[in-house]
Formats: sequence, structure tokens, C-alpha cells
Amino acid sequence: MAISKASNFTIIDRDISWLDFNYRVMQEAKDPNVPLLERLRFLAIYSSNLGEFFRIRVAHHRNIMLLGKKTKSVLDYNPAIFLKELYKKANEHLDEFNQIFYDEIIPGLASENIYLRSHRELTQPQEKFIENYFNENLLPFVQPVLLVKDKIKPFLNNSELYLAIILKSKEHHTEEEHYAIVKVPSDHLNRFVILPSEKGAHEITLLDEVVRFSLKWLFPGFDIIHSYSIKLTRDAELYIEDEYTGDLLEKIKKGLIKRNIGPASRLVYDDAMPKDMLHYFLSLLEIKKTDLTPEGRYHNNFDFFYFPHFGKYHLLNPVIKPLGYPIIDNAEEIFGALENKDHLLYFPYHDYEPVIRFFEDASQDPFVTHIRITQYRVDKNSRIMDALIYAAERGKSVFVFIEVKARFDEAANLVWGEKMEKAGIKVRYSFPGLKVHAKAGLITRRKDQETKHYAYMSTGNFHEGTARVYGDYGFFTTDSRLTSEIYRLFGFLENVKLPNSSFKHLLVGQFNLNDDLKSLILFEKSEALAGRKSEIILKMNNLQDTEIINLLYDAGKAGTKIKLIIRGICCLVPGKRGLSENISGISIIDRYLEHARVYYFYHGGEKKIYLSSADFMVRNLHFRIETAFPIYSETLKNEIIKVLQIQLTDNTKSRSLNFRKVNHYVQTIRSKRVRSQMSTYKFYKQLYQLQNTQENGK
Repeated sequence: MAISKASNFTIIDRDISWLDFNYRVMQEAKDPNVPLLERLRFLAIYSSNLGEFFRIRVAHHRNIMLLGKKTKSVLDYNPAIFLKELYKKANEHLDEFNQIFYDEIIPGLASENIYLRSHRELTQPQEKFIENYFNENLLPFVQPVLLVKDKIKPFLNNSELYLAIILKSKEHHTEEEHYAIVKVPSDHLNRFVILPSEKGAHEITLLDEVVRFSLKWLFPGFDIIHSYSIKLTRDAELYIEDEYTGDLLEKIKKGLIKRNIGPASRLVYDDAMPKDMLHYFLSLLEIKKTDLTPEGRYHNNFDFFYFPHFGKYHLLNPVIKPLGYPIIDNAEEIFGALENKDHLLYFPYHDYEPVIRFFEDASQDPFVTHIRITQYRVDKNSRIMDALIYAAERGKSVFVFIEVKARFDEAANLVWGEKMEKAGIKVRYSFPGLKVHAKAGLITRRKDQETKHYAYMSTGNFHEGTARVYGDYGFFTTDSRLTSEIYRLFGFLENVKLPNSSFKHLLVGQFNLNDDLKSLILFEKSEALAGRKSEIILKMNNLQDTEIINLLYDAGKAGTKIKLIIRGICCLVPGKRGLSENISGISIIDRYLEHARVYYFYHGGEKKIYLSSADFMVRNLHFRIETAFPIYSETLKNEIIKVLQIQLTDNTKSRSLNFRKVNHYVQTIRSKRVRSQMSTYKFYKQLYQLQNTQENGK
């Protein structure tokens, strides 16, 4: 159900929970202990998240509402009422967003001699600078349009900035007002323009203000009365999730072309805009009042992520150098280093270089015959992808499964796919009706008449850029129990043939993932009913699948102690009397994005641990190829458990998911402050110091 109508609700709506998550992002912008420019960046991330939410989730509910009577018989909620609830909650958050920006961030910047100037605050030298900037840079890109009702209807590009202008004719000497529109070309020019300033000061203006100042040159026959920024958000859904026939690749390419001309789902506007002008644009753009989002003077605030720092590094997070992984770093030949035991890295605490080296060395190693990998999201300048191309050019057999349905990365994935195909790589694109979300690579090496497989699996993408900020596990293994099953998985991805035997060690979406997870939860329930110790710890991005949630409720009622670390959506209701007293939940938001998925089951003392690409969402458990891989090494198990314990004791960046205290900072009676991300880095640093000491002692 979309909105809980009774006090005995057992499921929190996913979209309401998502807005709560995004509010946690904004809480970081509120935190005075966060460096000032990092606070600004959290506002930028909040803004970007919200834009995507409107393009995807709000558009989804709008489209259901537009179907009208066709859906009433099958829906358990009223989409029109629910949309009002979403807008109300989002707009409340945006009011707080504006308060943080104008009352805290702007004065904070001023205290550092950084000043954000409007077009009305420019000095004469700055005005001359802007005039030159207009002629040399801006003029080719602005698109001024004088609006004539019922005759001129402009098309506003998705999520791009425009100024809506009120002006009067100089020639006709009349009080009649006219409206016009001008694009702010931030897709071509830097959003931030640094102004000439007095010594010691740093003055900056937004491109929006440069356009405002330039309006007198764009409309020479008019007096400019006022201008207000607007932005139109268009439906970004490609509607390909349930396509089972036809050429899927061509459908995606066509969908990408249509994406930016999709139906409007939201108009973001300056809340100072007069009502009659707002009504005019509602009619002009065919937007309903329910699709309005008032903001402040500026939109597209994700651009503030790139706000210049002027060398004031104290306004940024201190640089934390990723730790090396000595066993691999010091090895002359990586494959020899991987043969003796399993290896686990935790990014961004560890450097990502061993993963890159894994593929670069494979591309050059004369004994490597085959390289196989899944691609979901990769870096624009990916060394891993370059290594695959180099390997193919050297005659090695390379297979890449590219998931082109990776939202907002479809175009980039298609570009990489075409580039790799030209190099001779065998590329397969997507399955109709399914997404391949598994993160796996497999290298086959034949030496001295012996063939050996080397596998790498991860909770995150093969993306060098995000590995610097996403908290993800990366796992190397030559354990034949696992490599043989990864080999079978790639056989399925490459040839679309079912494996000859079932998966016994890996949990694989569409095969055994969902059923085996249920069995693991039911086992803990049975242990609790028998009076034995029973414990589950789940760390993931999102928990939404109702069937799994109900199993967790049942296990908790039986006595299983369940601890949740959920970054984003949590539809389960922790800590509710009669339902989930034995279930606690927290969310950690800090400088790194918590992205790892970890499943821990006490399992009669065996302590089964899986690392995975899958959240507990319907889409992951039912409509994707996912992998969850077991950790068999007791040393690595203890390492993962230690990190989980650190996160569960966080009393600095941890927020409660208890339904009565959602987003309240977790406070404990402990005198020692625990910030889990910093404590995790310290843990690994000390671990390697200890290992080095022991090694030198030998």
C-alpha cells in the first residue's frame, strides 16, 4: 500500500522512505562539524537525488494516475492523493534546503572572504568584465524567445536552466507586460564565473546572473522588469523493463532519443515569481498545479558540487590516502599472489589499483587465454576497459556482458560496447525483461598444461572513479568451489544456456538467490524457536521486498536478534511493539557512500557471510541476475564482522530507522565518539601494521 492508513501498519512506502533517506543527505549539509564546502556538496547531492526522484518515481505515479479508471480496480492506493503527499514532504524539505543555503552556507562563505554576487551587486570593473564575457563567451549559446500567447510555444529541454522574464516595450509607451524566456547555457559554459576582485577577496557569480545582466542586450527594444529562474523536469523512464520481444538494443537507443523530450513531470520555479506569471507558464507548458516545486533563486544545485575552493583546503574534507594491499602490491606477478588464499579489499579504504592491475596484467600475461567480465557502470576513461581492448588486440578471447539498461548510463555503455566490438571483443547486450547487475570478472590462465581460473567479485561496479567514494568490498579468489560456478554463470551470460548443474555456493538471481535467502532466514527462526542463539545482520542500500520483510518479522518474533544497516529505502518497521521488538535499524551517511551489501547469519555458530551486488528489493530478487558470494576464510569472516561491529556502534553519523525516531541521530551512553568510516580506516591501518610487524618478526 502506498500510504499507511492505520496505526497497525507493517510496511513503510518505498517512496516515503526514500524521501527520508534524502533528508539524511541534507542533514550532512546542516551539520556544522562538516567542512563548509562539503556541506555545500551535500546540498548538491540532495538536489541531484531529488531531481532523479521526480524524473523516475514521481513520473511513475503520475503515469498511473493518468490511466484513470483503468487502474482503479488493481491499485491499493490513490495515486493523486499519494502524489500530494510526496510533494508536501519534498517541499517541506526544500524549505529547509533554502534556509541552510541562504542562512548558513552563504554567510559561512562570506566569513571566508568568498562572496556570491547577484547581477545587481556588481562593481563597475565587474560590469565591464561581464560585458566582455557576454560578447566573447555567452552570445553564441543564449536562446532568447519573446512569447506570444497561443502562437509561440517554446520547448524546454529536460532539467536545463531558463530565465522567465517580464518586460515592457520601450517604443509603445504602454504598461502592458510581455513575457520572454532565455536559456542559461550551463551545458556549454561553466556555471560559476569568477569575477575580478579586490586583494584578499574571492567574488563569484553564477552564469544565471551573467544572463540576467545581459538581458538588456538580448532584448534591446524592451525594459527588463524582472526575471525568475525555472526548470522543467521530464519523465526519464524508458519503459523497457518489461520488454520481452524485438530488438532490445534498438529500443534502448530510440528510448534515449526520446528521454529528453518525454512528458513534463515537474516545474521548478523561483518562489518569488508572481502568481499571474506562474499561471501563464502552467498553461504554456501544460503543467498542473500539483506538479509545481517552489525553490529559491537558483536551480540545478548539483552544480554546486563543483564550486571553486580557491585553495581553501580547510573548507574541504582532509585527504585520506587509500591504504595499499601489500600482498598484491609487493608481488612481482599478481597471479602467484592470488593463488595461496582469498583476498578481500574494502574501498575506498583500500586503493583500487589491485583491481585495475588484475585486468591490466591479464591483458599482457602470455599464459592468460580468456577474460570475462560484466559491465554495469564504468568510468568514462576506464583503464579496465582499455585493458580488455588491449587483450583482444593481442589475440586473447575476451567476453563482456554489457547491461545497457543501467539507468542514465545507457548511452555511455553503448559507446563502450561499440568500441569493444570494433576491437574484436565478444559483447552481449542485456536480456529482455532482466537486468544483469552481478559484478564479476573471471580470468582463465593455462600454464604447464594446467588451466586455472582467477575470479574477482564485488559489491560495486568496475568503476575507478566511484571506487574513491563508494564503500564496496572487492574479493579475489581461486577457490574452485567458487570459480567453477562463476564460470557456469558466464556460460549462461554468453550463450544464454542454463547451467548444467545448480549453484551450490554462489547465490545467483533467477536461480537460487531468493529461495536460499529465505531458507537462511527460516533456519535462524527455527534456531530461535529451539532456544538456541540466533542472529542476523543485514547491511545494504535498500530493503523493500515484502516477502523477505515478513520472514524477518516472523524470525524476530521467534526470538532472532536482527540488526539492520540500511543506507536508503527501508520499508521494514524496526522496533515496533508486537511486530519487531527484536529488530533494530540504523542508517549511516558520511563522506563515503555506504554501498556494500553484507548478509550475516549466525547459523548455529557457523557464521555464514555473503557479500553481494543485491539489495532486498523486488527488482533485485526477482528481475535481475545478481550474485551473492560466500566468505569461507575465517580470517576474512572475522574482518567483516569487526567492520560490522564498528558500524553498529557508530554514534556520530548513524541515524535511527525506528519508526518513532526516523532520522534521529543515534546517541549512546558511551563516552567515546565512534565515527564508523574513520574507525574503519583506522582498523585497516592497524591491521596492516600488525601484519607487517608479524612478518618482519619471522
